[in-house]
Amino acid sequence: MGVAPSAPTAPESLIDVRALQVRYGERWALDDLSFQVGRGEVVGLLGPNGAGKTTTLSVLATLRKPDAGTITIGGNSVTHAPARVRRILGVVPQGLALYPTFTARENARLFARLNGLRAAAARDAAEAALRVVGLLERADDLVGEFSGGMQRRLNLACGMLHAPQVLLLDEPTAGVDPQSRARIIDAVREQAARGAAVLYSTHYLEEAERVCDRVVLIDEGRLVTQGTPEQLIQRSGGALRLEVVTRAALTAGHLRDLAGVRVISSGPNAAASNRPAAGARRGCTTQVALSDLSLAAAVLACANDAGGGVLEFHVHQPSLQDVFIALTGRELRD
Repeated sequence: MGVAPSAPTAPESLIDVRALQVRYGERWALDDLSFQVGRGEVVGLLGPNGAGKTTTLSVLATLRKPDAGTITIGGNSVTHAPARVRRILGVVPQGLALYPTFTARENARLFARLNGLRAAAARDAAEAALRVVGLLERADDLVGEFSGGMQRRLNLACGMLHAPQVLLLDEPTAGVDPQSRARIIDAVREQAARGAAVLYSTHYLEEAERVCDRVVLIDEGRLVTQGTPEQLIQRSGGALRLEVVTRAALTAGHLRDLAGVRVISSGPNAAASNRPAAGARRGCTTQVALSDLSLAAAVLACANDAGGGVLEFHVHQPSLQDVFIALTGRELRD
């Protein structure tokens, strides 16, 4: 008789936030926020600007005391043992924390020394971090001459020089070029692979789906939902959508006989008015939910016949943006 496999063990929590509350005057910046980040995990802290992401990171980094709640980092209270917390933290702020008149190597070595590494260890750590973010060949160039993306990469390198157990990242890819974005994401995943717990604050939902094991979605200081991207998309009822633009309007009746197809909306575009907006599309737009991508061909064929010809179409995969809309009634970027 075989032995049943044991259930997978959840990773050890290195960040544990319970009922966190922070008040600014009469306004609650954070209200009853709870989540955990395990060893080897990248957890996305997602939400629009002003949702409370930076405030959360400030509390975890011991830069601001909470008004209520219990927060531990590596088993240490951020309120009662902040010095112990700082020893195991790596913090990468949204604003660049670099010296522009120093070279990249000088910046990295300085921050390594500030994190307690001795001369030889600081030198080795600086070289390793610069290599990870792809800046070793530019190590002796002045940081003030770097592009914005290169400065972001160096900002990350300076936050992980001492191999922290916990890494807090506040919008680490804001405004960077695609090459730098890819380098930063690879470096973050490498930190998780060595066992660090990474909290990754961002408002780029597509990026979170790519880099994060789980996401914590907040809005107006409150938890909206949390889970893996796949779980959240499934729970929200997000469906594959096809948007098709036809010369004439389609109705639900035109697509009634297609199993697995549901009409979401249908109506004329702005250009159908007497005074159309410049650049607006002519015709009528219909959005349908599909149970499977293979149904798209049948919908387009029907739309072409019933709508007097298809002018254009777009396929939209369900995403975290759909989750946010379903739970809050608005887009994250509103």
